[in-house]
Amino acid sequence: MKFLFDLLPVLLFFAAYKFAGASPEASHALATQLLGQGIVASQAPILIATGVAIVATVGQVLWLMARGRKVDTMLWVSLAIIVVFGGATLFFHDATFIKWKPTVLYWLFALTLTVSVLFLKRNLIRALMQEQVELPEPVWSRLNASWIAFFTVMGVLNLYVAYSYSEEAWVNFKLYGGMGLMFLFVLAQGFLLSRHIEEKNS
Repeated sequence: MKFLFDLLPVLLFFAAYKFAGASPEASHALATQLLGQGIVASQAPILIATGVAIVATVGQVLWLMARGRKVDTMLWVSLAIIVVFGGATLFFHDATFIKWKPTVLYWLFALTLTVSVLFLKRNLIRALMQEQVELPEPVWSRLNASWIAFFTVMGVLNLYVAYSYSEEAWVNFKLYGGMGLMFLFVLAQGFLLSRHIEEKNS
């Protein structure tokens, strides 16, 4: 359930883009009404989808706060980035900003993991997972390095798709490609961890 909750803004962004693209005249009229004149009809789907993603992320934070639950740091960071880059997309009517948003988020995660281990001598992956699994120190280090590499590559890949293919292809990649690669990476990490757990128990 939490996975779907975290994924909600991406799902709504994707759905809003597809619905807006299927009704170009209505979406253009809506975007013009909300954001003012000067919007080209082809810009309407990405602008509407961006607005929906901002509202969805703000809604997540407000819903958690209203229920007295803790808002994860990752969600606060995601909120800040979507408000800044999504807001710039809406203000300038330019999809470039929202296309950079996933890359900035990925690279921020990679930078945080790197700075934490190099300067603070703290492995954040171990801090998050050590209550669930015990691993040798070298394995924790490799695990942390693999997440840094994954986030770095994902940031580059997002920009490659954004600038090499159509806007619709990028939107499709944002959902299917991004989530699919994340799933495969987590699956590979799970396989690695299960090997060490089996060795510990044998």
